[in-house]
Amino acid sequence: MSEFVKVDRDGGVVSLTLTRTEKKNALTGAMYESLIEEFARASRDETIGALVLRGQNGVFTAGNDLADFLAATGSPALSSPGRFVHTLANFDKPLVAAIEGAAVGIGCTLCFHCDLVYAAPSARFQMPFVNLGLVAEAGSSLLAPLRFGRAKASEFLLLGEAFDAAEAWRLGLVNAVIEPDALYAHALDKAKALAAKPRSALLATRRLMRGDPAVLNARIDAELKLFAQALTSTEARNALSAFLQKPKG
Repeated sequence: MSEFVKVDRDGGVVSLTLTRTEKKNALTGAMYESLIEEFARASRDETIGALVLRGQNGVFTAGNDLADFLAATGSPALSSPGRFVHTLANFDKPLVAAIEGAAVGIGCTLCFHCDLVYAAPSARFQMPFVNLGLVAEAGSSLLAPLRFGRAKASEFLLLGEAFDAAEAWRLGLVNAVIEPDALYAHALDKAKALAAKPRSALLATRRLMRGDPAVLNARIDAELKLFAQALTSTEARNALSAFLQKPKG
């Protein structure tokens, strides 16, 4: 379990906070394992009605810790990040996100799996996979065109362009833009409202809205296969090496 995933409970809601602030909450394998375990715990516990995801100190997450990710061995499909994206796709209870600052890579794509997303004006979303010689993940090659339309999805997945909270709201990725001092309280209140609903009716409606999970899981598997192939390419190695050598600031 990771020290960088803080777990809090308020009634029927569990909040998971990313606390690796010195690294912009970049996710390590240990952090993914903690998230996977907490999602599984919430799924098993009938007294938990919803989860909230957030970051600490004004940042959601800068995405994968690339040095940690590249040091991992084995298939991406069996890796901690690969297992986490399937966990997102198959989580059976409401998921709410409170986004401030950077929401890069998985920090952006996980929003497609959330039922409610609230963002501070500082939120900045980006899916820079192609920029790094990689391919889309977490089902985003399917979900981004469905949510945004093909043209806008191309801006964000092919060009890798970033977009702000106002654009995310306009496109329907976030439900509302909330001032930072009220953001978490607002997300928590909405999660509590979901947790208080008649459970069977809520979950049945949620399943109907999300459609056939086999379609999404198949797309995630296809992405992971191509992601694994891309990782071995010269263009990805060069792009990732250049990124890791860039001055951070």
